Amino acid sequence: MRPRPGPLGTLAVFTLAGLLFWTAFSVSRGADLRKDDPLLQMSDLIRDRGRENTRQEEATGRLREEVRALRESDTGVTDTELRSLTRAEEAAGLEELSGGGLTVTLTDAPPDAVPLVSWAPEPGPNDLVIHQQDLQAVVNALWEGGAAGVQVMDQRLISTSAVRCVGNTLILQGRLYSPPYTITAVGEREDLLRALDESPAVGVYRRYVDAYGLGWKVDEHSSVTLPGWNGTTELQHARPVE
Repeated sequence: MRPRPGPLGTLAVFTLAGLLFWTAFSVSRGADLRKDDPLLQMSDLIRDRGRENTRQEEATGRLREEVRALRESDTGVTDTELRSLTRAEEAAGLEELSGGGLTVTLTDAPPDAVPLVSWAPEPGPNDLVIHQQDLQAVVNALWEGGAAGVQVMDQRLISTSAVRCVGNTLILQGRLYSPPYTITAVGEREDLLRALDESPAVGVYRRYVDAYGLGWKVDEHSSVTLPGWNGTTELQHARPVE
């Protein structure tokens, strides 16, 4: 038979309980830890930062137009120098780009999706949503197919762009997006289509399209225009090798 706790055991229990209450009060600073009010959720923070980024990009775009006008009115700049600078800006994705191309649209499967083919197991939640690697697979395939420029949603990709997902939401250059996701490229359509068909990573995604009904749509364009990137091009966490 186990011995019953004596006075010392009771005292230890009350002491521990008091310590827990004190710790909770110190962490919460008097606020209710179960409420969301004292804490700014990550999604809200991303949306706030996205709105601020949009304002800054618009301001940067206006300043860039002013710089371009001043540059072109400067008689000390030769036509050859202007053409060279324009080509560099086009290659960097800072100028509007038009030409033939295509748009790939990716969408989540219905939440109640079931296997559509005999070889597919019952899906889990992660099988029914677009993932970061799916978007990256399409973008990489389009670059591999010789795309002169690529746009994800409403943003032009540049050398510092990174396609990242948190859950099933896309974070691109400080803005937050939800599916369906669109990726548009300017380039030779046959080459772009061939690159999509030959990409192993895209092939993995399309197996899930067949298995569970995730969305896959390719629209060809005889002419499409990608906007130039208006945001900053400054490196934040790296610097060029001298």
